[in-house]
Amino acid sequence: MNRIIYIIVCFGLSFFVPHFAMAQTTDSIPVFDYATPQDFEIGGIKVTGANYSDENALIAIAGFKVGDKIRMPGGEIARAIKALWRLRLFTDVQIYQEKTIGDIIFLEIAVQERPQLSRHSFKGVKKTSHDDLNDVVNQYLIKGAIVTETIKSDAVVGIKDYFKGKGYPDTKVKVKEIEDKGVNKVRLVFDIDRKERIKIQDITFAGNENVKSRKLRNKMENTRRKRRIFSSSKFIKPEYQTDKETIVAYYNTLGFRDAIITNDSIWRNEKGQLMLHLDIDEGNRYFFRNIVWKGNSIYDTERLRTVLGIEEGDVYNTELLNTRLQFSQDGRDISTLYMDNGYLFFNIEPIEVAIVGDSIDVELRIFEGPQATIDKVIVQGNDRTHEHVIRRELRTRPGQKFSRSDIIRSQREIINLGYFNPEALGINTPVNPQRGTVDIEYTVEEKPSDQLELSAGWGGAGRGVIGTLGVSFNNFSVRNILKRETWSPLPQGDGQRLSLRAQTNGRFFQSYNASFTEPWLGGKKPNSFTVSGFYTQLTNGQLKTSDLYSRLSIANISFGLGTRLKFPDDNFVSSTTLNFQILNLDRWTRGDFVVDGGILADGSFNNFSINQTFSRSSISDPIFPKSGSRISLAMQFTPPYSLFNKDRDYANELPQDRFKWLEYHKWRLTAEWYTQLIGDLTLRAAAKIGMLGFYNRDIGTSPFERFQLGGDGLSNQNTGLLGYDIIALRGYEVNDLPASDRGAAAVFDKFTVELRYPLSLNPSSTIFVLAFAEGGNSWRNFRDFNPFDIRRSYGMGLRVFLPMFGTLGFDYGIGFDKNLPNPTGNIFQDFGKFSIVLGFEPD
Repeated sequence: MNRIIYIIVCFGLSFFVPHFAMAQTTDSIPVFDYATPQDFEIGGIKVTGANYSDENALIAIAGFKVGDKIRMPGGEIARAIKALWRLRLFTDVQIYQEKTIGDIIFLEIAVQERPQLSRHSFKGVKKTSHDDLNDVVNQYLIKGAIVTETIKSDAVVGIKDYFKGKGYPDTKVKVKEIEDKGVNKVRLVFDIDRKERIKIQDITFAGNENVKSRKLRNKMENTRRKRRIFSSSKFIKPEYQTDKETIVAYYNTLGFRDAIITNDSIWRNEKGQLMLHLDIDEGNRYFFRNIVWKGNSIYDTERLRTVLGIEEGDVYNTELLNTRLQFSQDGRDISTLYMDNGYLFFNIEPIEVAIVGDSIDVELRIFEGPQATIDKVIVQGNDRTHEHVIRRELRTRPGQKFSRSDIIRSQREIINLGYFNPEALGINTPVNPQRGTVDIEYTVEEKPSDQLELSAGWGGAGRGVIGTLGVSFNNFSVRNILKRETWSPLPQGDGQRLSLRAQTNGRFFQSYNASFTEPWLGGKKPNSFTVSGFYTQLTNGQLKTSDLYSRLSIANISFGLGTRLKFPDDNFVSSTTLNFQILNLDRWTRGDFVVDGGILADGSFNNFSINQTFSRSSISDPIFPKSGSRISLAMQFTPPYSLFNKDRDYANELPQDRFKWLEYHKWRLTAEWYTQLIGDLTLRAAAKIGMLGFYNRDIGTSPFERFQLGGDGLSNQNTGLLGYDIIALRGYEVNDLPASDRGAAAVFDKFTVELRYPLSLNPSSTIFVLAFAEGGNSWRNFRDFNPFDIRRSYGMGLRVFLPMFGTLGFDYGIGFDKNLPNPTGNIFQDFGKFSIVLGFEPD
């Protein structure tokens, strides 16, 4: 009977522990009698087949040790096999009886290891998806690691989840193990069948009596019907849950504080497309009744009511209430009112104290707390820029009262330096309630700020190839020039700007300019000093000894001082510049300068002027502004020489004598506004207007310093060094504007509206697309000026900003108001124009 029981037990183990065996060698070892088990002492243990596993660790996990007693047959062998199998490192585990000597037994643990991963690949999907899929499976697969069923299963689930997020919930994935080169090596091939993308056919609602279904669908930003043209249709469950919360939050803003989604259904129609249905219980609509303030001693109730801006009878909107209480983007909130006065520990809590019918009474409980003083201001992360360059831009200083607005302004000033990654700028405010102080920590991340300009273009003087080489060191340091260890590749860190630029196409055209700016002259106040100069020469390519030789040359030097104003606010900057310019014309018959209807071709002219500019900038980011404005008024004057020479008969003098010393007054107004519409979609509106006037009617308008409207600001940028202000007008060439003398006018205006959307806001490569509508015109004199007579254009463009090279842009504009003598009838050929932007945005 006992023998039968042992046989049944061993037979059962063969089912529960497959591939596991207890075997004997042929060395005259007696067969064990299951009726009378024997006790043995383990005399030795060896492991075979473990090429990558630690043998001692396997023996320990099996629970064997030399000298231990073991009963044969018995349960120790089965338990050891199960323990090794649970490691999931082997495809086969067996324990052999190697031999016995008396009551001493020797065991052999034989294992067959699972293969190791050598590499993996994908099948059935485009190579463009491989990088993303690698990121998914590399969370589970490690080269050289043991390949287990769990690892393969996890990788398959990850791949399916990836394609679910792309709108392919029916994706099928098969894994194949293929032997690879090397001992016990395999490669995994993931055979992927995405199936068809499942789109959302329709989203329906029930119970929405006060809000239209279309409005609710628009609130679901992540879950879209396939009928929308510019958005993808796919179903992702976490994003769907977020969209449901958005719908409820929207109802709350309309006064439906009890609105809920009672039920939602998701199913497939007969075509396999998704259908979504949501049942909504809107509840009652509520309104504010009594708003009571408690705990306010610093500001009276009337002042707080004005800032809050919510009156009795207004729709009950908890989102608006919380925004007006804390952290409104426009700074109109109770929290900002207190925190700008140092009350960092301020807190306000709205409590619903009564609900009567459709009206709600709210009590606003205020804890004002003590005022907090700034203790330490810490700057970290600046490994190139010297700390004083950052600190002088900060509005927060030790000993001052805490102010949230000052922190926001300091953040903007750091970003506008252009030396740091705006996405990585961190601000931390650890507080010490016992002392009533707060530290302010600014953490910055340096980014490249120097720029290299290397370009070539066709056109300009001589109609040849014009090469341009320029460098701008925007974080230069003069004081470290003699310290070789600070060069990288030039001394940097003091926020100074050094710019060098050269253009030439041989003997036809040459231009060289240099400038240096110290933004904090003296280091105490934001008074900037700039010195710059340029020299330009254009010829017709003939030898100087030739009778046909003609030349234009301009030499210019400028000195400028700028300062930040405190009135009307400290966003205003004043800049004053002294300019001296010498212009020489030698048989220059191209007709760039027109006087009295004729061409000014010879003469030497002096241009000494003072330029006064007042500007205000509140933009949020110099590369891709999303908010703020930038306005400047520039006034340029020469001395009124004719007032001191009243006896001269200017009307009868030759132009060479009349304009020997140029006299004029020049005005330019530029304004830009940026508004964030939806997400990162930004609206830019701009207006520019300029006028060149004279003091003495007998002298008339100066042939220099006029405005040249049209072109793209690149192909005609050489003539900008001739004393013209170049204003790009997309869709038009310079000569497309008939009311100017070869593009040179005394009055111009230009208006622009742009929609901008960023494709990448990475500081190393900011990319955005734009659509524009633009209009402008120019006139010979102010009498002809008509602001409603504009030349219109529409188009699209692309901008790529690389820190090392500046801005690279492309625009295609269609100018609808061209006067074409022989139109072809093709709108793109007749009216279209392609423009290029290199290194800077055209004016």
